[in-house]
Amino acid sequence: MGEPLRVAGRAVHELLDRQKARLARELVAAFVAEIPFYRELPVEELSDDIFRITELNLRLVARLFRERRPPTPEELEPSCASAARRAQEGVPLEAILSAYHLGAGRIWELVTEGARPDEVADALAAGRLMLAFTEAVTAAVCTAYQQERESMVSQEQHARHAAITALLSGEPPSGAGIRLAARYLVLAVSLGAHPDERRGAVAARRKLHRVRQAVQKRTSEPVLSLLEPAGGVILAPGLDWCGAGALVAAMAEAAGAEVRAAAEVAAPEGVAAAARLAQEVLDVVHLFHHPPGLYRLADVLLEYQLTRPSEAMRGLATLLDPLTDNPDLLQTLTVYLETGLDRRRTAERLHVHPNTVDYRLRRAVTLTGLDPVDPAQLQSIGAALAARRVTNRPGPAPSSAS
Repeated sequence: MGEPLRVAGRAVHELLDRQKARLARELVAAFVAEIPFYRELPVEELSDDIFRITELNLRLVARLFRERRPPTPEELEPSCASAARRAQEGVPLEAILSAYHLGAGRIWELVTEGARPDEVADALAAGRLMLAFTEAVTAAVCTAYQQERESMVSQEQHARHAAITALLSGEPPSGAGIRLAARYLVLAVSLGAHPDERRGAVAARRKLHRVRQAVQKRTSEPVLSLLEPAGGVILAPGLDWCGAGALVAAMAEAAGAEVRAAAEVAAPEGVAAAARLAQEVLDVVHLFHHPPGLYRLADVLLEYQLTRPSEAMRGLATLLDPLTDNPDLLQTLTVYLETGLDRRRTAERLHVHPNTVDYRLRRAVTLTGLDPVDPAQLQSIGAALAARRVTNRPGPAPSSAS
């Protein structure tokens, strides 16, 4: 350790030591004047915690000037503890760093004011020490702040996971940290794969992050979710059915992939039952190859009922068994119903002549005794096709849509 630094005919550390209380008050006032977020802090916090850490740092800088050395990790612990508290309060990291840089600049201006030509070496040494302090405290503060934020996020994620797990189990969430909403939009969701997911898992995680952000933007309360790249469950607080369609559309845009969802609205005690029903509806949507979008039970009543086990369903499935050995007939009948009994559109979908469609339909009627032109028999044909899907009986090969 060499001689104390001297600038303008005075020992730099003594200047800071003698004026540290006044300088701390001036620096806090400068923080408020020049850093917008500090204007939002309570006066009590500024005059207490912020003032004390500022004065402490002035004392530390004076010691560094006196001993001509950079700070040790132990000496920076108070600054780290202060940064952790600011993280808990939600003070942005950039505001904290701005305060340190502003303070360093003011100190440098103060200690070099009136420097004489023969004091250039000490002035430069003071500058190097000030830079070393700024670099060290910036790194330490950033680390402490990020660690605290990560700890807070981890705790919040754990609390949210525990809350949704309890709600889906029909149990009241235990513990503190999550305030339940009065009602939830309960969504069972399936997410298509984004094209980038072929390159690895990073794209899948990014997709989930975008989807969660899209949902959170729609409500001011914390969203609870259990999501994987292929889908999962979302509890969106405060949303009702009227906003559900727009929400699913926003999710699809964020995902960059197809999204199918089934939804119910429920109070916390009804979330478990609503989630089960939504998942059952979503299963039906996939089973019957419905297009992407939002569904509820009312949209798939017939298909839903057909998926419930019964002797009638097995009987329905056998109505079209005579066509099992004639896949072209079964496919033509299926597409004919999908196109609303339009023979020309059916022909386009199957890439055949309309007369071929007419021939196949006549053959299907002859083999099964069911004529789609008869409204009563048309219902039986539709139910039979649906029942075959449910019972995994041989079905027609997929047709290419026009």
